[in-house]
Parts: sequence; structure tokens; C-alpha cells
Amino acid sequence: MILMLALLTGCAAPLSDYQSPVLPVADAYPAVATSETGIAARQIGWETYFTDPALRHLITLALANNRDVRTALLRVQEMRAAYGIQRADSLPTFAGSLDATRTAVPGDLNVSGRPVIGNQFQLGIGFSSWEIDFWGRVSSLNTAALETYLASDASRRATVLSLITQVANTYLALRETDERLILAQQTVVSRAESLRIFRRRVDLGATSRLELTQVELLSQQAMALKAQLEQTRASQINALTLLVGVPLQLPPASDQFNELPPLPELQAGVPSDLLLQRPDVIATEHALQAAQANIVAARAAFFPRISLTAFAGTASAELDRLFSAGSQAWTFSPGISLPLFDSGRREAASEVARLRREQAVARYEQTVQSAFRDVADALSARHWLAEQEQIARATLSVQTERARLAKLRYDHGSARYLEVLDAERDLLSSEQQLVQIRRASLSAQVALFAALGGGSQLADEVSVSSAGPASARNHNQE
Repeated sequence: MILMLALLTGCAAPLSDYQSPVLPVADAYPAVATSETGIAARQIGWETYFTDPALRHLITLALANNRDVRTALLRVQEMRAAYGIQRADSLPTFAGSLDATRTAVPGDLNVSGRPVIGNQFQLGIGFSSWEIDFWGRVSSLNTAALETYLASDASRRATVLSLITQVANTYLALRETDERLILAQQTVVSRAESLRIFRRRVDLGATSRLELTQVELLSQQAMALKAQLEQTRASQINALTLLVGVPLQLPPASDQFNELPPLPELQAGVPSDLLLQRPDVIATEHALQAAQANIVAARAAFFPRISLTAFAGTASAELDRLFSAGSQAWTFSPGISLPLFDSGRREAASEVARLRREQAVARYEQTVQSAFRDVADALSARHWLAEQEQIARATLSVQTERARLAKLRYDHGSARYLEVLDAERDLLSSEQQLVQIRRASLSAQVALFAALGGGSQLADEVSVSSAGPASARNHNQE
């Protein structure tokens, strides 16, 4: 009997071959932004890519305490448990049973004409309504559950990568604010001293009240900028605390962006690499494969469903003779069923499965297109921000010299203080702009790291406990 069951199970119809949709993107990224040098993103993890020890510490805290990551991990565990439930349906559920029945039959219902009291005792093991997967319905549902589980794990890795990116960008924004605050504080001190000098000059009649008000305006602008940056810093600390998941004490940094360890240069590769590197693309492809498996399961519902019920054990009318010779009992009951009329339920279920697959295809293609754009945008930003930084450095040098010459002309009586006012205002703006461009350039490198997959294939930052996706897939194929 066991051999026959194995042969029947082996006759199950295989799943239709799955083929990934054709990539709806170009074969290469924009040439102006690409680079053949650098390391492939899949070969470097975040611990190696982010070289600032303080940033690595924050990312480690976030991975351990962030609630989004914790929710994503629980979702993976939920989908793995659901896959275990579905996989159990492909195997018979054996159960032991011990039944004792005592019946009374009135005399007018038996040939003896006298009331009869009878006993029946039965002990055994068996299974009921085990479906033989002759048409691949159960195996297709197993595959769909497995692909859903794998999609949830890929989504978890996408959540982890997104969290790493958010922590890095928020940290860089905080460092930008700290550096701008240093510049603003220096400007506040410098202009406060200038204001003191001009007030003294007004008291001595050496300058006009108009020039004093212009100096006061410069001082007020510097203090307003400092207050604005202080408020921005407090907001960034709150955002970083939410991402990390624990209270933070981050004093203002005193070093500049150019003193941070440089980030490694990344090689873009080709768009097809995104299929293997980006966890969000991997997740949508697993979801597409699950939708394909559901189509096969829906089609199998049009064929007869074969089920088996079996029992083997011992039975007797007397309890003390339950294990006597000749008390063996068994039943074997195959069944076959095919709905003849279900008001179009199966046709509708098949159409639902087909439409859900079409939606999964559209989501997959959209995800690939978004991934392509993310990489292209990050490459473009990396290229053009590098040029902008060079221009901003040159502009700052010119503005510094302009402010010096304007002050010199004013001291020699060759210019009005309005010229100094404009030069000082433009100098402060150039200093702030250079810091902002530096931060944007670093953020572009972070964005490229995330857009290329961020080494998510090398290691899982958050363990999914026991069996991972690969072992689950192999286990399903045994």
C-alpha cells in the first residue's frame, strides 16, 4: 500500500516553468555617470562601507532596536510558520485512536426477539482524507507559500537596507548642521565684535548711525541663522533617536566633513545585476512566482480530487480479547470527487489567480524601473555634486577675497559699508553652501550603496533564526 501511495504521489503534475519578465529598462546606465573603477556593491557589507566609527555604532544600535526591523522579522517568522502549515497538507496526518462503544438493541429489532446489549472496542492508527496530489494542486500551494515566505525575508532585508540608509543620511545631515553651526557661531562672535566697534565709533562721531544699523543687521542675520540651525539639530536628533530606537546623547561634532574617513567608491555594473542584489526586486520576483504557483493550483481544481482514508489496528467485542489472535482490523477507503456544478466558482478563482499574477508582473516591472532610476540618479548625483563641490570651493575662495578687499576699501574710505555688508552676507552664504554640497555628495554615495543592493547578499544583519530561505527551498524539494 505504501509503495502504491508513493507512486501516485510521484505522478503529480509538475509546475509550469517560470520565466522572469523581460527587463523594462535600458541595458546600461547613463554613460556620463558610470565608472569602471571601484568595488562591486555585492562584495562589500555596510560594516566595511561606512568607515566612521560613530556611524557604525548608530547603525548597530538601530538594527538591534528599530521597531520596523523587529516587525519585519516577526513577519518573516509568521510566513515561515504559514509555510509549515501548508507543507503539512501534502503529507498524511496520522492519528491514534481508541474507541469503546456499548449499544442496546431492543428485541423487536433483532432476530432473537430479546433485548441485546453489545460492546465494541477498537484500537489502531490511521489517517483520513489525505489528498493524493495527482494534478499538482497541493504542491503548487506549497510553492506559493514558500515563495511568499521568501518574499517576506527579502522584504525584511529591504527594510534593513532602508534603515541603514536612513540612519546614515540622518547622521550626515546632523554632521552638516554641526559644521554649519560652527560657522554660524564664529560669524556671530565676529559680527558681535564688529558691532561693539561700530557703536564705539558712533559714540565718538567717527561713523554714521546708518552704518551702525547695517552692522546690526549683519549681526541679527547671523544670530537668526544660528537659532534656526539649533532648531534643525534638535529635530535631527529626534529623528535619529526614533530610527535607533534608544535615547541618544550626541554632543555637537567639532570636525569637518573632509576629516571623515572617505567612503569606498562603488562600481555600478549593469542593470541586470539589480535582479540579484536589490532585496526589494528579489521580494517582488518571489511574489510573482507565488502568483504563478497559485494559477497552477487554480487550474488543478478543474480535475478530480483523489483522497485516501486508511486504518489499521485491532478490534473486539470484549476488552480483554482486544489483542487476541484474529482481532486484527483494517480499512482502506479511496475516494474521488469532482464538482459538477459550482456556479462558476472554479472559473472565477482561476481568473482571480490570473489577474493577481498580472498585477504581480506590473509590480515587478515597476520595482525594476524604480531600481534603475535609483541607481541612475545616485550615479548622476555623485558625478555632478563632485563638480559642484569644486565650483563651491572656488566660489568660497573668491568670496573670501572679496570680503577682505571690501573691508580694506571701507577702512581706507574708498567704499561705503554697504559694499562690506553685501560681501559679508555672500561669504556666509558661500560657507554654508559648501558644507551643504559636501553633505549632499556623501548622501549620494550612500544612496548609490542602497540603490545597488548594499551587500545584502553577503550577510543577514538580523537573523531569521533557524532555517533560512535557501534551506527551506531545499527542504521543500526533498
